Amino acid sequence: MAIIAEVKKQGNESPAAMIRRFTKRVQATQALSKVRGERYFSRKLSKLKTKRRALDGIAKRVEFTRLAKLGKTPEKTDARR
Repeated sequence: MAIIAEVKKQGNESPAAMIRRFTKRVQATQALSKVRGERYFSRKLSKLKTKRRALDGIAKRVEFTRLAKLGKTPEKTDARR
Protein backbone atom coordinates (compact mmCIF):
# COMPACT_ATOMS: atom_id res chain seq x y z
CA MET A 1 0.00 0.00 0.00
CA ALA A 2 1.29 3.47 -0.81
CA ILE A 3 2.16 5.92 1.93
CA ILE A 4 -0.34 8.76 1.81
CA ALA A 5 1.01 11.04 4.55
CA GLU A 6 4.14 10.77 6.63
CA VAL A 7 5.04 12.89 9.64
CA LYS A 8 8.22 12.75 11.74
CA LYS A 9 8.68 14.25 15.17
CA GLN A 10 10.33 17.68 15.09
CA GLY A 11 12.65 18.48 18.00
CA ASN A 12 10.73 18.49 21.28
CA GLU A 13 7.27 18.44 19.65
CA SER A 14 4.47 16.91 21.73
CA PRO A 15 2.67 13.79 20.45
CA ALA A 16 -0.62 15.73 20.30
CA ALA A 17 0.93 18.35 18.01
CA MET A 18 2.38 15.62 15.82
CA ILE A 19 -1.03 13.95 15.51
CA ARG A 20 -2.56 17.32 14.64
CA ARG A 21 -0.01 17.82 11.86
CA PHE A 22 -0.65 14.30 10.59
CA THR A 23 -4.42 14.80 10.42
CA LYS A 24 -3.93 18.11 8.58
CA ARG A 25 -1.66 16.41 6.07
CA VAL A 26 -4.12 13.55 5.52
CA GLN A 27 -6.94 16.04 4.98
CA ALA A 28 -4.81 17.90 2.44
CA THR A 29 -4.32 14.72 0.37
CA GLN A 30 -8.13 14.14 0.27
CA ALA A 31 -7.51 10.42 0.62
CA LEU A 32 -10.37 9.87 3.06
CA SER A 33 -12.91 11.66 0.87
CA LYS A 34 -11.91 9.43 -2.08
CA VAL A 35 -12.27 6.26 0.00
CA ARG A 36 -15.62 7.37 1.42
CA GLY A 37 -16.80 8.26 -2.07
CA GLU A 38 -16.00 4.78 -3.38
CA ARG A 39 -17.42 3.02 -0.33
CA TYR A 40 -20.94 2.41 -1.68
CA PHE A 41 -20.10 2.44 -5.38
CA SER A 42 -21.48 -0.55 -7.24
CA ARG A 43 -20.70 -1.44 -10.81
CA LYS A 44 -23.36 -1.78 -13.48
CA LEU A 45 -24.38 -5.34 -14.28
CA SER A 46 -22.97 -6.81 -17.46
CA LYS A 47 -25.27 -7.38 -20.42
CA LEU A 48 -25.17 -11.13 -19.88
CA LYS A 49 -26.21 -10.87 -16.23
CA THR A 50 -28.99 -8.43 -17.12
CA LYS A 51 -30.33 -10.82 -19.77
CA ARG A 52 -30.15 -13.80 -17.42
CA ARG A 53 -31.97 -11.91 -14.68
CA ALA A 54 -34.70 -10.92 -17.17
CA LEU A 55 -35.07 -14.51 -18.37
CA ASP A 56 -35.31 -15.76 -14.77
CA GLY A 57 -38.05 -13.22 -14.07
CA ILE A 58 -39.99 -14.28 -17.15
CA ALA A 59 -39.69 -17.95 -16.19
CA LYS A 60 -40.93 -17.24 -12.65
CA ARG A 61 -43.89 -15.25 -13.98
CA VAL A 62 -44.84 -18.07 -16.37
CA GLU A 63 -44.63 -20.62 -13.56
CA PHE A 64 -46.72 -18.42 -11.25
CA THR A 65 -49.45 -17.92 -13.85
CA ARG A 66 -49.50 -21.68 -14.51
CA LEU A 67 -49.93 -22.40 -10.80
CA ALA A 68 -52.57 -19.67 -10.51
CA LYS A 69 -54.60 -21.28 -13.29
CA LEU A 70 -54.37 -24.61 -11.48
CA GLY A 71 -55.41 -22.96 -8.21
CA LYS A 72 -52.19 -23.93 -6.44
CA THR A 73 -50.84 -20.48 -5.56
CA PRO A 74 -50.77 -19.48 -1.90
CA GLU A 75 -53.46 -17.01 -0.94
CA LYS A 76 -52.46 -13.47 -0.08
CA THR A 77 -52.52 -12.67 3.61
CA ASP A 78 -52.98 -9.24 5.09
CA ALA A 79 -49.71 -8.46 6.86
CA ARG A 80 -51.19 -5.50 8.75
CA ARG A 81 -53.29 -7.68 11.08
